Amino acid sequence: MGNKVAAFTEQQLEEYQACTFLSRKNILRAERLFRGLCDGRLPARLDPQTAATLTAPYQALDTLTELKENPFRHRMCEVFSGDGSAALTFEQFIELFSVFSDNSPRDIKATYAFRIYDFDEDGYIGENDLLQAVKHLTHDLLNQEEYSTIVAKVLEESDVDCDGQLSQSEFIHVILKSPDFLSNFHIRI
Repeated sequence: MGNKVAAFTEQQLEEYQACTFLSRKNILRAERLFRGLCDGRLPARLDPQTAATLTAPYQALDTLTELKENPFRHRMCEVFSGDGSAALTFEQFIELFSVFSDNSPRDIKATYAFRIYDFDEDGYIGENDLLQAVKHLTHDLLNQEEYSTIVAKVLEESDVDCDGQLSQSEFIHVILKSPDFLSNFHIRI
């Protein structure tokens, strides 16, 4: 169309569609958003090597309208960055939008929700993880007693084996019963 240089080859676009839950239109929109975050460092044609290595820093990602209001935006970027830096390559960026898309299956969303809530990355959601999650959700506006009560109630309701922490299966079991989970665990691109 016109004389505009395409960011991807047809094969690249087809591969991104096959590997994500995003439409062609969403992939191209994600590329435009990512390009805006990279301060001119992204070449006109986004080859696979560049897509897998060039990163957008968290400070730039934090300005995205699509993430700005999410209290977990920094943690989300940490999880998707793979190395905990919160800087994302294009492939990680598109994976984030894919997981948070309306077309992503519940199981995948629940698995990533677990990873986001597992702040200490020990494979369980313990009291400290829950405390951090509640503080994120409440913008740190409650007192210590209120936080302790909420954390205790969550564990009382969800900790099936009574070990003081939630395993991934316990978390997913509870989260998938929540009627609001799918409607709240998405980002429109």
